[in-house]
Amino acid sequence: MDRRRFLNASALLGGASLIMPQAVRAQAPALITRDAMRPQMPHGIQSGDPLADAAVIWTRADRPARMWLEWATTASFTQVQRVRGPFLLPDTDFTGRVDLRQLPTGQEIFYRVMLQDLHNERVMSEPLQGHLRLPGASGRSPLRDVRFCWSGDTMGQGWGINPDWDGIGIYEQIRRVNPDFFLHSGDTIYADSPISAEVKLANGSIWKNIVTEEVSKVAETLDEYRGRYRYNLMDTHVRRMSAEVPQIWQWDDHEISNNYSDSKDVTADPRYTEKNVPLLVARGTRAFMEYAPMRRFGDAEVERIYRHLPQGPLLDVFVLDMRSYRGPNGANLETQEDATSAFMGPTQVDWLLDGLKRSRGLWKVIAADMPIGLQVGDGKDAQGRDKWEAIANGDNGAPRGREIEIARLLRGIKQLGQHNVVWLTADVHYTAAHHFDPTRAQFSDFLPFWEFVSGPLHAGGFGPNKGDATFGMQVVYEKAPKEANSPPSDGLQFFGQVDIDARTGGLTVTLKDLTGASLFSKTLAPHRA
Repeated sequence: MDRRRFLNASALLGGASLIMPQAVRAQAPALITRDAMRPQMPHGIQSGDPLADAAVIWTRADRPARMWLEWATTASFTQVQRVRGPFLLPDTDFTGRVDLRQLPTGQEIFYRVMLQDLHNERVMSEPLQGHLRLPGASGRSPLRDVRFCWSGDTMGQGWGINPDWDGIGIYEQIRRVNPDFFLHSGDTIYADSPISAEVKLANGSIWKNIVTEEVSKVAETLDEYRGRYRYNLMDTHVRRMSAEVPQIWQWDDHEISNNYSDSKDVTADPRYTEKNVPLLVARGTRAFMEYAPMRRFGDAEVERIYRHLPQGPLLDVFVLDMRSYRGPNGANLETQEDATSAFMGPTQVDWLLDGLKRSRGLWKVIAADMPIGLQVGDGKDAQGRDKWEAIANGDNGAPRGREIEIARLLRGIKQLGQHNVVWLTADVHYTAAHHFDPTRAQFSDFLPFWEFVSGPLHAGGFGPNKGDATFGMQVVYEKAPKEANSPPSDGLQFFGQVDIDARTGGLTVTLKDLTGASLFSKTLAPHRA
């Protein structure tokens, strides 16, 4: 049975065919019939942060329950392995995960998740079944082609799940290309974008949204932040892709509030009754950590998001966090690297350079939640100067502000001799290909590199943004709407696909639209020492 038939068959499993976890089998009745009293997983299952021998499996229960998991390397579940998972309780919104370790390197893993009702431990849910494909071990595994997709920006600007439009269909397009993993580049929710039942479009037609109480206003309470993730997982396409394709998540601003930093102030925003921004950050962070299918760090860095995920001999993925360690959004004109001009912060920059130095993958993909050379504004400061949300400050000169940190990073990459570095990002709600070359730049102590932009997955279309000349950015391709906040029905929703050829080592980036049509493609040849 192939992977697709296996997943389609999962919905047909009845109670009589359910394999009970060994620890509870002795207490279970001989047959548990189907009924509404069994625990449910209404938001499906997810896998994430795949490694050569490990992956995270996530779910959410509809009541207090214990998570159980079975996995095998065949769809028939021969030689099944059983794992007892955590209790799923209200303090985590009934979410939980298992970090499967010591898996067979580079194998297909078929898994199924079950819930044990804590009100009656003899009652088990029906299983939900999923699949993931592990990468090979760096430096040791036989080479095989690599394919993955990336994009960002889900459920923004009031565009929600429209049943008349078949929901969030771009997730189905991603699933169909059968990627090894999907990289979500941030804005996994839009906590600050209320969703209403109807939106009148420019052509006079009506866009209709499914609406829940939690998404009908800006998120302020912990449950409202959680409700944003629950809403996204109501979509059939999102759940189906999540069960079939491992994900790598990062975040940006909308997981909390638009353009939030230490300078964020909602005092004058009548939508917010909670004016304490640090408290909003705490609640939004908690919800993200509960719903992201990502591997957690220890107590010393319990909320850390930046991480290194080796994906075999051909690829290393470095996931950045450009939100948690930045200084306040401001004029971005500082003349030295300090706490105010910080973007990733010195610890993260040093971690990245050390990781690149140690990297054994042929290609090094830097997953950034914001672009390097695009001007992303954040209003005006008290002196009437432009404030900036991203790296660029629009002065087209020598590095200042956050550009100083990026200049140090790019110089360090050059000093390491790392030529095969590609940047992937989202954030700006259009798709583009950018080439950075020191011969065009005001700061020239770096190696040429490419940055590719994709998104939104399902949000308003915007752009294109103006560029900044500090690092010599050239726009090679871009596609953006003519009007701001274009609806998904305009078709300007995008994702990117990356293919690495095991034979040649070539890396091909293809920018695609929501139908899966290819818009632009670029193949990069690897630099070999």
